[in-house]
Amino acid sequence: MLKHRVLSIVLILVAVGIGFFVYNTGKYPFRFGLDLNGGTELTYRADISKIKSGNVSGAMASLRDVIERRINLFGVSEPVVQVENPGIVTGTNEYRLLVGLPGVTNIEQAVELIGKTPQLEFKLVRPEAQNLTEEELKTKTAEDIFVATGLDGQYLDGAQLQFTNGGNGQISGQPTVGITFNSAGRDLFAKITKENLGKILAIFLDGQVISSPVIRDEIKDGKAVISGGFTPEEAKSLVRDLNYGALPVPVELISTQTIGASLGGDAKTSGVEAGIFGFILIVLFLILWYRLPGIIASISLVIYIILSLAVFKLIPVTFTAAGIAGFILSIGMAVDANILIFERTKEELKKGKNIHESLHEGFTRAWLSIRDSNISSIITAIILFWLGTSAVKGFALTLGLGVIISLFTAITVSRTFLFAIAPKGESHGKFAKFLFSNGFHI
Repeated sequence: MLKHRVLSIVLILVAVGIGFFVYNTGKYPFRFGLDLNGGTELTYRADISKIKSGNVSGAMASLRDVIERRINLFGVSEPVVQVENPGIVTGTNEYRLLVGLPGVTNIEQAVELIGKTPQLEFKLVRPEAQNLTEEELKTKTAEDIFVATGLDGQYLDGAQLQFTNGGNGQISGQPTVGITFNSAGRDLFAKITKENLGKILAIFLDGQVISSPVIRDEIKDGKAVISGGFTPEEAKSLVRDLNYGALPVPVELISTQTIGASLGGDAKTSGVEAGIFGFILIVLFLILWYRLPGIIASISLVIYIILSLAVFKLIPVTFTAAGIAGFILSIGMAVDANILIFERTKEELKKGKNIHESLHEGFTRAWLSIRDSNISSIITAIILFWLGTSAVKGFALTLGLGVIISLFTAITVSRTFLFAIAPKGESHGKFAKFLFSNGFHI
């Protein structure tokens, strides 16, 4: 009992500390989705007719990254860019790109910037910019530093991840990127490399430099190797950008949904109020029906909420209206585990066992049911997150995380508190039995 009491004090102190972290929204604020903050959601249809079937997923991933970079150019806070694949779950037979822009008011600018097709270009450093200092370069634009060569994505045949040879046929493990140009690009590339030995040939994807290799030799066969101390992940990323940045993935705007800040604020307030009201009703039911264990379950439920909100902050989870609904639902499931434990404990008390033994048997017997129900809920959340769209993903994420955390609080926190206060011994007074009974049983 002493061990459980010490653990109880530690849990309360930890919960208080985490509670202060949750309350402090300065450094780690909660993130709210478009439907709660207000803003605009744009839905685009991607034209993949000219892309080989095996390249579609990579091309869409590259397109998503390009769109995210474009959005960052005009400073949108926490944009959401997601690829929606065709299928029965999504209810569409085409690839789509969903772009959420919280707080954006200039919709025309966003549409114009996002609507362009990604461009892959190769540019040389201007002669007058080669000797500029780092401070001077900061004051220049890309057009001041680089000059177009006419070599772009239409001339690129493909890129591959390679590893350097360490001699005697051994691979040294240094990743490089091999690029191959088509017949038209081969001649242009040979001309560029012949005339610009020792110069930087920068690779641009959608106006952003993704690599700056130096031309070492004249390359006549249209095959080149880009090296430069890449990590394997960096090399893979460059290969993907080169391959799919060269593929045209035209996008067409098919729908726009705008949510006002006041409407989003009302939805946020209503969701929070619904959660608080539901929590109060749950606590009242627990205390009135399950008495002292109900009070312990309520404390455990408070700790569950604190832990969940802390995890949502740290990941961070973007709250949507559906996400708040998933979180509230997980609170109900956390209560369900406590109810199973208390009902099994009541059955053991009816058999004449003392309170301590009844609690022990109650937790043991309830565990299998709690485990199975929570695993099925987690599997459901995983499937929803895997196959669902943005709103469904938010619901699935908060539900899944909530269920996992509720397992900890229901089994560990509630158990620790209950055994810290449960009396030992074979006989107990009527008052003790009353406190640990429930409903109309004494």
